[in-house]
Amino acid sequence: MEIKGKAALVTGANRGLGRAFAEALLEAGASKVYAGARDPSSLGDHRLIPVRLDVTSPRDVALAAETGGDVEILINNAGLMLTTAVLSEGSDDAMRREMEVNVFGMLAMSKAFAPVLARNGGGVLANILSVVSWYVYPFNSTYCATKHAALAVTEGLRIQLNAQGTRVVGVFAGLIDTEMGAALSPGPKSSPRQIAEKTIEGIRAGLDHVFADERAASVWQATRQDPGRIHDEMQARWDQSLASCS
Repeated sequence: MEIKGKAALVTGANRGLGRAFAEALLEAGASKVYAGARDPSSLGDHRLIPVRLDVTSPRDVALAAETGGDVEILINNAGLMLTTAVLSEGSDDAMRREMEVNVFGMLAMSKAFAPVLARNGGGVLANILSVVSWYVYPFNSTYCATKHAALAVTEGLRIQLNAQGTRVVGVFAGLIDTEMGAALSPGPKSSPRQIAEKTIEGIRAGLDHVFADERAASVWQATRQDPGRIHDEMQARWDQSLASCS
């Protein structure tokens, strides 16, 4: 699908990866980009069409679908990560909060915009996932659970929306140089712009799965060739952290 002349909506567009998506879509020739944000005044880019949007709010989601009635590309980017291990104190609350945004918010947007995309010829629905859709990083396991669930939702959407001509794209990446990524690790990260541009390339090429950086491509191969090795690596990291605290 070509981007030029198409209308798009990006959730979580006020910063980080969402902002990179909004800018990259405009530069790729999108006719308009609706920028969803809980605080539209934080967008600061006159080229974008601001949309007040908290993806956990049914009212906001419904109004976004009404406002963006011409949308042909939906980028489900909004996400929440609380860097919580599964047995940590408060992990149940952390997982609920992350699920509300990363899974139920994504699903709500997809359900609201599925008929919009159908009316506009099918279009594209892209869900921003993660390499931890495929394995569990123990220091962040509640978030990993949400990305596993988001992957399942994405696959379900692809099957159900095929008949109306909507391409459902799963976008996978490792650490991204955003506030969220910085909270998890000080190590090297992919630029948000790279992830956005790789996704646009994938949309143009008609891909269902976009491996948006080298980490995504390598983890995809590793989880298929030797999944036990990744588990052993995660176990070793966890055990090392316990030893350093004792």
